[in-house]
Amino acid sequence: MSKFKKKKSGDLPAISTASLPDIVFMLLFFFMVATVMRQNTLKVQNSLPAADQVEKLDKKDLVMYIYVGKPSSNYQSKYGTEARIQLNDKFADVDDIAAFIQAERASKREELVPFLTTSLKVDSDANMGIVTDIKQELRKVNALKINYTTRKGDALAGLKD
Repeated sequence: MSKFKKKKSGDLPAISTASLPDIVFMLLFFFMVATVMRQNTLKVQNSLPAADQVEKLDKKDLVMYIYVGKPSSNYQSKYGTEARIQLNDKFADVDDIAAFIQAERASKREELVPFLTTSLKVDSDANMGIVTDIKQELRKVNALKINYTTRKGDALAGLKD
């Protein structure tokens, strides 16, 4: 006759490692899908002004971004402390805006060109003169759909009585 062993209470079975590769690949695919790569590196300081009536843009791939602000501390020795324009990953002058808009239009399909929007990400401390100059250049190249990027908040909070 054989002897039966009593099960010890509290013993846990060994963890099966057969499904471990599946779990690792699921995590890998999750992070690949969920990660969004930044397209441009900001070279200007950009603290956006507040606004209380904010709408989100529908299609971000149809947006051309123009950044305006003081150069970051890494670039102040070369470019100074006055507000500068950044197009994609480089500093630019007002005269370069027309070429930038034409290049962005050329990179899109022809039927999408009328839906392109120019988004101005202007620092709250930037001078309004540079924004006016940018708008004049945009008029010259017939880029009339302009959006001002802001952060949600009380627009009147910073004003003094």
